[in-house]
Amino acid sequence: MDSLQVIASATQIVSSMVSAISALEQASRNFDEAPKRIRSLEEFVCDLENLSRRIKQKHVNKLHNPQLDYQIQSLNSLIERLHPNINKARRMVSKNKVKNIAKVVWTSMAGDPLERLVNSIRDDLNWVLESQTMVHHVEKAIESTAQNTSVQLKIKTEQGYPVSSKCYSVRNLLEQDDSHRVILIVGLSGIGKSFLARQVASDPPEKFMDGAVELAFGQWCSRAACNRSIGEYQRRLARKLCKFLVQIGFWKKIKDECSGDLEYIGCLLQQALYGKSILILLDDVWEQDIIERFAKNEAVYEITEAEKVELSKVDIKEISMEVLLYHSLLSKEELPHVAESLLERCGHHPLTVAVMGKALRKEIRADKWGQAITNLSTFATCAPGPVSYVNEKEAENAVTIFGSFEFSLDAMPGDSRKLFIALSALSWVEPVPEACVEAVWSVLGQETLFPLIVCKLVEGSLLMKIDTDPLYLVHDMVALYLGSKTNDSVEILLNESTPEETAFICPWLLIFGKEKVKSFAEKKIVHFLNAFEEKQVIITLKASIQALMASKSISELEESRASFSSLLGPRTADLISTESQSLIAVSAQAITTVFSKTDYCNYFPSLEATGAVSKLAIILETCEDPLIQTDISIVLAKLAEFGSPNTVEKVLWSIPFNRLANLLSPTAEEWHDSMFTILMSLTKSGKSKAVERMLAFEIDKSLLLLLANGSEVAQHHAIVALKAFYELGGPHVLRSLEPTNLNVLPWQARHYLERFALKDQNVPLLPKSQTFEDAIHKVLDSDNKMVLEAMQDLIPIVEKAGEPGIRDMITKSPLIKRLSELLQPGQYEQNSMISQSAFLLTKLACSGGEPCIKKFLEYDIVPNLVKMMHCSIAELQDAAYTALHQMLFGSGGALVLNQILKMGFIERMVQSLESKSMKTREVNVRCFLDIVELGNKSCIELMFSLLVVEKLVKIEKASEGSGETLLGFLKGIDKCKHLSTAERRVMKKQVVRKIRASLKGHKFEGQILGVVDASVSEGSKSGSSSSSGSSSRRHKRS
Repeated sequence: MDSLQVIASATQIVSSMVSAISALEQASRNFDEAPKRIRSLEEFVCDLENLSRRIKQKHVNKLHNPQLDYQIQSLNSLIERLHPNINKARRMVSKNKVKNIAKVVWTSMAGDPLERLVNSIRDDLNWVLESQTMVHHVEKAIESTAQNTSVQLKIKTEQGYPVSSKCYSVRNLLEQDDSHRVILIVGLSGIGKSFLARQVASDPPEKFMDGAVELAFGQWCSRAACNRSIGEYQRRLARKLCKFLVQIGFWKKIKDECSGDLEYIGCLLQQALYGKSILILLDDVWEQDIIERFAKNEAVYEITEAEKVELSKVDIKEISMEVLLYHSLLSKEELPHVAESLLERCGHHPLTVAVMGKALRKEIRADKWGQAITNLSTFATCAPGPVSYVNEKEAENAVTIFGSFEFSLDAMPGDSRKLFIALSALSWVEPVPEACVEAVWSVLGQETLFPLIVCKLVEGSLLMKIDTDPLYLVHDMVALYLGSKTNDSVEILLNESTPEETAFICPWLLIFGKEKVKSFAEKKIVHFLNAFEEKQVIITLKASIQALMASKSISELEESRASFSSLLGPRTADLISTESQSLIAVSAQAITTVFSKTDYCNYFPSLEATGAVSKLAIILETCEDPLIQTDISIVLAKLAEFGSPNTVEKVLWSIPFNRLANLLSPTAEEWHDSMFTILMSLTKSGKSKAVERMLAFEIDKSLLLLLANGSEVAQHHAIVALKAFYELGGPHVLRSLEPTNLNVLPWQARHYLERFALKDQNVPLLPKSQTFEDAIHKVLDSDNKMVLEAMQDLIPIVEKAGEPGIRDMITKSPLIKRLSELLQPGQYEQNSMISQSAFLLTKLACSGGEPCIKKFLEYDIVPNLVKMMHCSIAELQDAAYTALHQMLFGSGGALVLNQILKMGFIERMVQSLESKSMKTREVNVRCFLDIVELGNKSCIELMFSLLVVEKLVKIEKASEGSGETLLGFLKGIDKCKHLSTAERRVMKKQVVRKIRASLKGHKFEGQILGVVDASVSEGSKSGSSSSSGSSSRRHKRS
C-alpha cells in the first residue's frame, strides 16, 4: 500500500483498522486466517507512520506552533501504543499446530488472551475516533493549523566571520523578560555590526516564536540621498516598510495605491507586529525615525533608553585572527610571524583584515607581509578621508580601510585598478547589471579580458557578485571610497576617452550612473544627437538600446525609456531626414525599442511633413538585411497607425510585402515578433484596404503555412492576425480559409479558425420559440432528470447564440440565471447537473460573445467557477476551468479578466498552487498561464510580487523536473499582445532570474535550466540581433 497516494486521512486509516480488528476477532479461533488479519493491521500502522513523517517534513518550518506539534505528537502516541499489542497478537497466532491446540485448551480454562489484546487495540482506536469527532480528517486538521501558522522566518549567517563573545552578550539581552526591547549595535563602519546581528538572528532565542527577519535600508533611504526632500524620503521609507509587510506575510504583495502614504503604512506596521514575536534586524539604518517606527508598540521605548551594544577594538580582536586565516587561505602554522603586526596595523578591523587577507592569499613569505604593513601605512596616509565623517575616530578608521583598498588595488594588475576607479561613476545604491560593468570595461581595454579583470576585484572584496544573477554590488565602505573617486572616473570615461568611446558609455551612465554623472552623460548624448556626426550618433543609439535591455525590471525599463525618449523624441524628424541610410536604419531600431504609445502620438505626426515615408521606403527597396527591413517597416507601420489617412495610403504602397512575406517562414522564427507587430499596426490603421493589400501578396497563405509548421507562439500570433483579417476583409479572406485549407492544419488551430471562419456559411434557422420556452420551463423545474434532459435540448440552440436573434432570446430568458444557481457550492454533490451547466456556459461563451459575458458577470458566474476549480471533485474542476478558459479567450474576455483581478481571485489561485490536491494545482496552473497570455504589464508584475514563478518552480521540483510549466509561463509572455518586444525580453529575464534563484542547489537545477535557457535563446534571436553589443563596440573602436 502506497500511503502517500492511497491514505486520504488518518481517520480513514483508523476506521479501516476498526474493521480489521472486528475481522481479527472473528478469526481469533481460525488460526490460518488470523495472521493475514494481523498483517493488515501492521500495514495500517505503517501507513500512519508514513503519514506522520510526511506531515513533519512538509511543515518542518512550522513545528514551533504548539497546537500543530500536539496534533502530530498525539498521532505518534497512538502508533506507539498499537505496536506492542499487534506484536503480541502476532506471537499468539503462531502457525505451529501443536502450540495452537494447546492454546485452545488453555483458552477454554483461562480465557482468550488474543481477545483481550483485540479489545485493547479496539479501545485505542475508538479513543482516536472519538477524539476526532469535531474534525473528520486528522490530516485536514493538521493542514488547517499549518495553513494558519506563519512560516518561521529565518536569516542566514555568513561565512568568514566567527562567533564572538559579543554574540552571546546580545543574545542574553534578547532573552531577558523585558518586552519590546530595542538593541542598537553601534560601531565603526565595516567593523562587523551586520555580521554580528545576522549570527544572533540566525538562531534567535526561543521566545521569538515567529523567527527573525532582516530589512536593509542603506543610504538610499535617507534624507541626504533625497537632497533633503522630506516627501521623497517618506516615499522611499514607505516603500521599504511595504516590502517588510510582504516579508512577514502581512501582505501578499506590495499595494501600489498605499505605498506612498507613510503614516498609513506606519499604522499597518503596528497592526502587523501586534501579537507577533519576531526578531527584527534593521540593517544600515541612516535615520533615527526608522527605528522609532518599529519600536512604537504596546510598550513605547524611546531610542535614548534602548540598550546600546558597541563593537570595539577589544571585541573584534578576539576574532581578527580567524578572519585573516579564512581569507588568506592559510593555516595558523603557515602564517608568518609578522601576521600579528599586520592585524595591529589593521586595527583588527574585520573588513580591513579581510581585504588584506585576500590580497596576501596563500602568501607565506614574511618579507611580503612586512612590505604589506609598510604599504598599508603609506596608502592610509595618502588616502582621502571621507568628508561626511566629522568624528575623528571614525575618520581615522575610514582612512585605514581606504588604505587597505589602495593596497589591494596596488597588488592587482593595472587594468583591474583602472576598472575599479572607473566604476566610481556608477550609483551603487542598487545592484548593477554585469552588462553595465562590462560596458565600462570596454571603454578601457580588450573586451575578452573582462572576466579575468573583474574576477580580481571580486577576489579582493572590492566587488561582490550575486550568485544567482549577473549583478554586482559593493560594501557601503567601498561605496564611500568610490564616492571620493567620482571625478577621476568622469575624467577617465568622459574626458580622456575618444568621442566614439564616450558616445558608447554615456547611455549606460544615464541609466546606472550617479546623479552628478547622469547630468554629464545627458549633456553629452544631446551633443552627439545634435552634432549629427554619423558614427557617434549610431554608437550612441545602439548603446542606448543595449543599456535599456539591461534593465532589471519593467519599472526600471519604463523609467529609463522615458529618459531616452525625452532626448530622442524631439530629434526624431531630423534623424529620419538625414541622407545616411545607416543612420536612418539605426534610428528606426532605436525608435522601435524606446518609444511608447504616448511617444508615437507626440512625435510621429511631425514626421509626415518631412517626407519620412519616402526616405524609409527607398531604404527598404534596396535593403537585404532582415533586421533593417523589420525595424524600418515597424516605423512605417507606426507612422500609418498614428498618422493621417493620406499617410496610411502612402505606407501601404511603400512596404514591400512580397519580401516581408519571406520573414513569415517557419524557419525565420527570429523575425516573427517584429512581423506580427507590423501586420497588426497596418491592420489597425488601414483596415480593409490594408487587408486587401496584404492578401494581394498572399500574406494569408504565409500565415496558414506558419500555422501548419510554426512554433506554438507563432501559431498563436498567426491565428490572431488571420482573425483580424477575417473581421476586416470578410469574403476575401474566406477563400484562404476554406475547409480544404483548414483540414491540413493542427487540430487546435483548425478548431479555432472554424469558430469564426465557417459559422456564417450555413446560416441556421431560428429555433421555434415554443421549443426554447419548453426547454427553459424544464430547466427551471426541481426534477433533476427533467433538468438534464432540457439541457441536452438546449445545446443545439446555445451553439447558434452567435445569431443576434438567438442571442437576444437567450439573454432575455432566465437561462443564464438558472445556470448560475446550479453552480452554487451547495450543489456539488449533483456532479452531472453541475458539469452540464458548466458545459452550456462554455458553449455560450464560445458562441454568444460579449453580450453573454456581461450576463455572466451580472450573475456572478465567474466567482462560482473559480470556487468550483477549488472543490474536491476532479470532473467539476476540469469543467470549471474549461468554461473559464473559453470566457477568457472569447469576445469579452477582458471583462472576465478584469473581474478576476478586481475580486482578488489571483491571490486565492496563488495559494492553490501549494494545494495537496494535484488536480487543484493543475487547473490553477493552467488558468495562470491563460492570464499571462491575456494580461498586461501590471497583471504579470502582480504575479511576480505574489511569487507565482517561485511556486511554479516548487511544483516542478516535486514532479520530474520537465520544466513544462515554466516554459508555458515564458510562452505566455511571448504570446501577450499587450507587451512590446523590449518589455517581453526584460520580463523573461526576470522570470529566468527567479527560476535560477529558486532552483539553486536542487537536483533538477541543470535539467530545468537547460530547458528554460534553450527556450529563451530560441525566442530572443531577433532581440539579440537587434541589440548585439559586440558589433557596436567593434564599430566604436574601429
